[in-house]
Amino acid sequence: MYAVCKTDIGQVRSSNQDICRCGTFSDGSAWTVVCDGMGGVNGGNIASSVACDAICKAITENYTPDMEEDAVRDIMLHAINDANAAVLHRAQEDPALNGMGTTVVVSIAAGGVLHIAHAGDSRCYLKTALGVKQVTTDHSFVQQLVESGAITEDEARVHPQRNLITRVVGVHPEVECDYGCYKFEPGDLALSCTDGLSNYLERDTLLLFISNYQGEELADELIRYANSKGGSDNVTVAVIENR
Repeated sequence: MYAVCKTDIGQVRSSNQDICRCGTFSDGSAWTVVCDGMGGVNGGNIASSVACDAICKAITENYTPDMEEDAVRDIMLHAINDANAAVLHRAQEDPALNGMGTTVVVSIAAGGVLHIAHAGDSRCYLKTALGVKQVTTDHSFVQQLVESGAITEDEARVHPQRNLITRVVGVHPEVECDYGCYKFEPGDLALSCTDGLSNYLERDTLLLFISNYQGEELADELIRYANSKGGSDNVTVAVIENR
């Protein structure tokens, strides 16, 4: 497995509230973490950083080679709960940070399986021999409108309330996150990103990039693409390749 992650401030924002980390385990498995903070410049930066630190610590300390699938799921969900508690605790220490939070998408590729846990509107896409599909569902107001048939996916991409998310890490005592697992065979690729990329991205466009680039170059080119479209938000990309 190969993992890489990149983040960029974009063309408009004065600070980068996104953060990402990635790595590999001793058995060759790989992991990525992507967070997109909210709650003002300082609050967003702190929430995403605190959450990412907590998740990375929980994953790297508790993962062991050849874990059962249920055990991988459990450490991911516990890691996000740890992150939720850590962000809440940090906000309680400083009232100015009250209400800060972050999206989270965590990926672990191990034993031919891709595990995904997420909360918020940061996404994960999976590329297989059959093409590219989005394997997370945005926890957002506009996604609810799409599911109800009120607007289309294209309309959601430019909706004025597209930044309203319905699940977030660090705001409430309990956080609800989704989990899914998928076959991850040689040649497959998982790509996690913040909405700074996904707001500009259609699946055919993503497939085109994946077909022409890989690894660090793929991340760089996708960030360049988002910035060429306006770069209205921070842009973060994390990739796991089953090479």
